Amino acid sequence: MVEDIQKSFHAAIEAGKVNGAVICTTNVKGHSIYNKAFGARTLLSGEKVPQRLDDVLFLASATKLITTIAAMKCVEQGLLSLTGDLSTIAPDLVAKQVITGFSEDGETPLLEPAKQPITLEMLLTHTSGVAYNFTNPLITKWCEKFDPPGDSPRPVEEAFRYPLAFQPGTSWMYSVGLDWAGKVIERVTGRTLGENVQQFICDPLGITDAQFHPVTREDLRSRLVDLNPQDPHAYGRAAVGGSSDVNRRAQGDFGGHGLFMPASDYIKVLRSLLANDGKLLQPATVNDIFQNHLGEKANAGYQAARNSPMGPFFRVGIDRETKTGHGLGGVVTLQGVDGWYGEGTMTWGGGLSLAWFIDRKTDLCGICALQPTLPDVDVALLETLKQNFRRDVYRKHAAWNEQQQSV
Repeated sequence: MVEDIQKSFHAAIEAGKVNGAVICTTNVKGHSIYNKAFGARTLLSGEKVPQRLDDVLFLASATKLITTIAAMKCVEQGLLSLTGDLSTIAPDLVAKQVITGFSEDGETPLLEPAKQPITLEMLLTHTSGVAYNFTNPLITKWCEKFDPPGDSPRPVEEAFRYPLAFQPGTSWMYSVGLDWAGKVIERVTGRTLGENVQQFICDPLGITDAQFHPVTREDLRSRLVDLNPQDPHAYGRAAVGGSSDVNRRAQGDFGGHGLFMPASDYIKVLRSLLANDGKLLQPATVNDIFQNHLGEKANAGYQAARNSPMGPFFRVGIDRETKTGHGLGGVVTLQGVDGWYGEGTMTWGGGLSLAWFIDRKTDLCGICALQPTLPDVDVALLETLKQNFRRDVYRKHAAWNEQQQSV
């Protein structure tokens, strides 16, 4: 049963499971449907201060949507093609082989050449064959044998140098595709991903408070939720369940996870896509982002992933029965849900603690960012709170609409 946002969030804070949270929601016209900061954050000194809407958050995988927009801007400028061969831009990526197993003694990986080149569309939809090392057992074993964890930060090319998990375009698995897309963007523009994000996305929307890890600007560090005694280097540990590796081992701008930004700014990005106002991309490009881009084989892999043990993570709060696909920026619903997501809604999240959605049918978009307590992150509670946000904000939206009609 879905509970009221305020009641459930306050209960989690009082129970010591969550330190604070931020919610921002709006419609096409920019009317704030429900904006609220809960709880407190802890400064590096140990002092507690109230959570604010403009506190700087670790976006984790919510970075992916930002990278998608930057990539599609490059497509509009003719620097990239959505379906073109990336061989000349990223030969190190396209040359990757596909791992199919190991020799009988378990020592030698069995590899075969990729049968077709990787495209930008594949990177944006997680159908390229690149994978996170924890999502594929063969990749996990390869990394254990040939690329054990180290302490030195590495760029995208070195951090994800392992083989492909499947032939490009033939399946689906949540992946580091957006990290590679960020690298592709850097190569065709000659600028860092952060510089491109600032020019393509932040400047048109008046956003000044975004920076990839590490956050070095003092004006941002003073509002940085993840700079506290339990995370003194501001790695964003709480968002990913306590680990520091995701940023500690990253060198450069990682388009799959590395951005920090306030929720009050991220909602500006969501609203621009909701309104399709032309500030970020051409209307036709935005419409294409919301389309299902999975072919028959890739869709079969996606459906298998949805129904796997990791399925709840890939479904992002949507039940098994609701038909979904994958657009260029996240999961898209292929049918509406009564009283909730409309057909064509796009949604994803960040780590264990962040959720966002854009519902163009219902005229609503929103972001929720929780700050769980460390070291023992209550993952089940976070999922419940995110689902309360996703559902209850629709009740609040309906009530807001009724109020406006009665005025």
